[in-house]
Amino acid sequence: MQEFFRIPPGERDHIPAFRIALGVAIPLLVLLGVDRLDLAVYAAFGAFTGIYARFESPRSRTRRQAIAATVLVACVGIGALLGTAHTSIWVLIVVTSLVSGAGAATALRFRLKPGGSIFFIFATGAVGSIPNGASVPVAMGIAAASALVSIGLGALAHLVGERMPTGQETYVRVGLSPVGKADLAAHAVRFTIAPCIAGIVGTLLIDVLPLLSHSYWAMVAAVAPITPPKRSIRLKRGLHRVVGTLGGVVVTAFLLSFPAEAWQLVVWVILLQFLAEIFVLRNYSVALLFITPLALLMTQLGHPQPAAELLTSRAVETVIGVIVGMLVVLVGFRGERRRPAEAASSPNVDDDD
Repeated sequence: MQEFFRIPPGERDHIPAFRIALGVAIPLLVLLGVDRLDLAVYAAFGAFTGIYARFESPRSRTRRQAIAATVLVACVGIGALLGTAHTSIWVLIVVTSLVSGAGAATALRFRLKPGGSIFFIFATGAVGSIPNGASVPVAMGIAAASALVSIGLGALAHLVGERMPTGQETYVRVGLSPVGKADLAAHAVRFTIAPCIAGIVGTLLIDVLPLLSHSYWAMVAAVAPITPPKRSIRLKRGLHRVVGTLGGVVVTAFLLSFPAEAWQLVVWVILLQFLAEIFVLRNYSVALLFITPLALLMTQLGHPQPAAELLTSRAVETVIGVIVGMLVVLVGFRGERRRPAEAASSPNVDDDD
């Protein structure tokens, strides 16, 4: 219980938080200025590039952010292709699950932090669920341009004092992870099976609870517990995900209870991104109070939906996904050998969406 309320001292978190928020702000404000907020979701997913390689040198950050950007833009392209082809929800679930496994393996292989596949699932599933969305070239072009902004800001961040926290200077190593092929394959399988099961369960429950409409949120929540390196931390992560998300749904309900213009939603998204990055490495459940409304308001920018449906779906799908993820933790990690890449702890193992 103490972990839900403990917030460790910050390590100059406001500097990377400001950089990441600025990486979101620039493309969104440009789209607002040209009256094309219908493209905001693609820009936002490209801007997630800035979240990667937070505690690294400028050279290492640029390299790893370029890898993350490539995967994120590809995810947006895959999602846009699924959306424009009007594929069924079952195809979307299967493809997104495969993207999750491949993305998680890529993150592990190239030592991307945050690890796992939360952002890759979110990008593929959310874009693939947009009816009559942008064409594949437009969606990927917007995401790529936004990602380049984040990479540029990351390359200059050392000029304003962004650096690794005290005591963590030796954590990030250059090169590929030494993880073996068998462990890499097992890692990919877990990150494929968990979201796939969660997506199927969430979709089947739509007949029981018609307000459910975003099965990819269950898929996102399913990989949250299996992302950290230790079993105890994985189980705690699942609890934090549920508690923080439910609290974030209440915050979102409050924000959506007031009539808001498009520019006001953009301001909220930028502010929430900043606050999420301030807390995400210090207290995951507190960070979710900002991450949840951030994700929901992002979906509202270009494709508004009824608030009741949006909030109910987020809450229920998250619970479904976390239950599935925790079951995978209990069953799917038996006999796991600890990887050298995970032997050293890092403050940068958290994730947000």
